[in-house]
Amino acid sequence: MREKKEIAFKDILSAILKENGLTQTQFAGAIGVKQSQVSEWLKGKAKPGYDTLRSILFAFEDLSAEYLLGLEE
Repeated sequence: MREKKEIAFKDILSAILKENGLTQTQFAGAIGVKQSQVSEWLKGKAKPGYDTLRSILFAFEDLSAEYLLGLEE
């Protein structure tokens, strides 16, 4: 069994925004959600659902599902 190192979604999202030079508003527009929802994710108060995760992966084709889900760094 492999050892799991859990990475919080808020940290993953923060890195995605930084790496792509995006504001919360730009990111929200790219995936079809409100900026306030992105803000909640960054605060760790909420997490995106399945359909939104798919939208993120479609919008950012170079992003792997494993990275987005915190399964790899």
